[in-house]
Amino acid sequence: MSSTFLVVPQWQGSGSARAMRLVDGAEAIRRDLPSTATRVIDVPLEAGDSEGTGILRFSAIRLVRERLQRELAGLDEPAVVIGGDCGVEYAGVEHAARAGRVVLLWADAHGDLNTPETSPSGAFHGMVLRSMIDEGLVDAADVLLLGVRELDDAEADFIASAGLRRVTAAEVGAAVAERAEAARAAGREPVLYAHVDLDVLDPGVFEGVGFPTPFGLALDELTAALGAARAALPLAGAGLTEFAPVASIDGDDEALGDDLSVILRILAALTR
Repeated sequence: MSSTFLVVPQWQGSGSARAMRLVDGAEAIRRDLPSTATRVIDVPLEAGDSEGTGILRFSAIRLVRERLQRELAGLDEPAVVIGGDCGVEYAGVEHAARAGRVVLLWADAHGDLNTPETSPSGAFHGMVLRSMIDEGLVDAADVLLLGVRELDDAEADFIASAGLRRVTAAEVGAAVAERAEAARAAGREPVLYAHVDLDVLDPGVFEGVGFPTPFGLALDELTAALGAARAALPLAGAGLTEFAPVASIDGDDEALGDDLSVILRILAALTR
């Protein structure tokens, strides 16, 4: 599959003490991508203001979203958005939704289902999926939660009330096919968007994230799930987010090399 990579080194949506490491993570990934198929979205240096939204640094997040929206609007081929924090996914899913009804595979240790009223941190990366559902970019019934295992109480309540479906890696292909058929029955063309927050992986597999969470997926489970999803429904877009390296990207660090090898395998599963 021919894809364009849009690198978005946004850190303002993160609630991690290591948020600035997301800039380094995006740069480290960029170095391994084909230069002719890669574009970098400019992210402001300043933190930004909440603008009365209850979302920390919202003005910077809004500005980055607008810049990413403009870049996506000029593309005909699927795009892989490389974060930065999970907040960059809003524009990616919004773009995919213009092509049809989005079946959204959300591979993440966290639900990202808070609102400004329920969020304990005010960080947008913990609200982005809820915002997409509330604003109609994706239907709750078309969201498949893979690897989600750490939730705030309000998020767990929303999953139960809205009927979001939690799936295992082995169930992904059939679940995507089922939602695609439901979309066609409703007279809508289905499209697939795959979101990967790297903390979906077990910390023993992948080290460089801001919120490592035990009992995550193995790499083979994740790549098999992505392959099954793509076999069930062609990919309209994808995102890979939250790489916060534990060491300098300019040093000779074994952990960094291991993490980048994992990332390249995930990107291969999304694009080959």
